[in-house]
Amino acid sequence: MTATPSRRQTGVGFRPHTEKTFDTGFVWLTLAFALTIGLILLSIAIVITWRAWPAIQTYGLGFLFSSSWNPVKGREQFGALPVIYGTLVSSLISLVIAIPLGIGTALFLSENFIPLKFRTPLVFLVELLAAIPSVVYGLWGIFVLIPLVNPIAVWLHNYLGWIPIFSTPPAGGPGMFPAGIVLSIMILPIITAISRDSLACLPPDLRQASLGLGATRWETIFRVLIPAAFSGIVGGIMLALGRAMGETMAVTMIIGNVNRISISILEPANTISSLIANQFAEASGMQVAALMYAGLVLMILTFVVNIAADFIVSQVKAKY
Repeated sequence: MTATPSRRQTGVGFRPHTEKTFDTGFVWLTLAFALTIGLILLSIAIVITWRAWPAIQTYGLGFLFSSSWNPVKGREQFGALPVIYGTLVSSLISLVIAIPLGIGTALFLSENFIPLKFRTPLVFLVELLAAIPSVVYGLWGIFVLIPLVNPIAVWLHNYLGWIPIFSTPPAGGPGMFPAGIVLSIMILPIITAISRDSLACLPPDLRQASLGLGATRWETIFRVLIPAAFSGIVGGIMLALGRAMGETMAVTMIIGNVNRISISILEPANTISSLIANQFAEASGMQVAALMYAGLVLMILTFVVNIAADFIVSQVKAKY
């Protein structure tokens, strides 16, 4: 009778004790990192809520629906509705511009429309946009973008003024429209990079099968590739939305910082981040609490965006 060699003798399925120790240590290390990130987020939320508590007790949910902002002592009255509106509208404008441009750029850089030697520098240039400091975007917006946008804004008001979003004459300087354009440029690398990676990770069999069944190149792109990569594309768009909502310096320099609600995008406006950046250094007492309350609202909005992104991505993955 022949003896069967043990797993230790053959080396099949046997893992050294050192390797097991490293694996266990790695698991615990990553768990510690994940818990640390969670604790940091929780501590940030606790500190902001604690500092905002006086304003929460004083104004309650009415803070979200009031338009007045008066920091004069003895007559303090604070409301965040104009800056919440400005944050959402400026982010929406940036998405309207950046989504088609970002997805189109991703398709151009991933579907072999041009040779590789030209695609590589273009990919680098697009990703380089994310490395430019926001204050540089703000300066560029003041000295270059606003003079370029003003004639366009005048044309929009003169010929499309019957549309409410173009109903007021442009102020000739900072406003919601140039701020939205700058935000679209700032979030463009996020949408482009994630969309391009999502398209590049698709199996080549999808393209070959679609083309083999007689579909044209554009039918393959719009009816096969984009639906298959849709979850990644949506994830990139939602991450870009979170970036747009939280952008501070560039928007502060361009949007005009006027606490007023106007349906026209040609007028100056304000955002939560800009409000905090402009007033926090000189604030005291209840004004600090009100600014922290506004920061808490912004944090909740970004959490909602991320939760919505996770839900949409999971639904799309389940479908495709």
